[in-house]
Amino acid sequence: MSADGEITGLLAAYREGDRAALDRLFPLVYAALRELAHRQLTVRQSGDTISTTVLVHEAYLKLTGSAHQTYQDRIHFFAVASRAMRQILVDYARRHAAAKRGSGAIAVSLDPDALPDPGRAEELVALDEALSKLERLDQRLGRMVELRFFGGLSVEETGEALGVSPRTIKRDWRRARAFLYRTMKEEVSPQS
Repeated sequence: MSADGEITGLLAAYREGDRAALDRLFPLVYAALRELAHRQLTVRQSGDTISTTVLVHEAYLKLTGSAHQTYQDRIHFFAVASRAMRQILVDYARRHAAAKRGSGAIAVSLDPDALPDPGRAEELVALDEALSKLERLDQRLGRMVELRFFGGLSVEETGEALGVSPRTIKRDWRRARAFLYRTMKEEVSPQS
């Protein structure tokens, strides 16, 4: 059985009440979660950091801490992991930004084809706020951004998780990036 199949099997066993399946699951998903976390993290400019290991462990605790959470398959598990990592990173960024409160305006340094570096606290908080606005307007677009940016899922995996074609994901990705760029730019330099 492939690792993907084994992960899905363990998630099914967990869903059916086998709590020991989580102990067997962690070694299988650890490397993927670590790679996902590593892509999202950079050292903060102030020298304040959250390590890949800390992010992986906090996310895993969130993922397995709820007795009510069930996972359909590997893609669903990593989709929920991306949301958990988003919450952890945004909470961390807010705490970091609160410590620097009063330091001035947010400097958004992104072009229309790029999303902000998740290593910069202010940009991450601004992205989260813009993403929340997007989710209120179009929940699927918001979820897609979360899966791609925070979850690191490919176009195909995102399409599978959302039940749409890769072509739709590519089109929606362009729309969502444009919305986030405009929203973040307006928040930084509101017109009088």
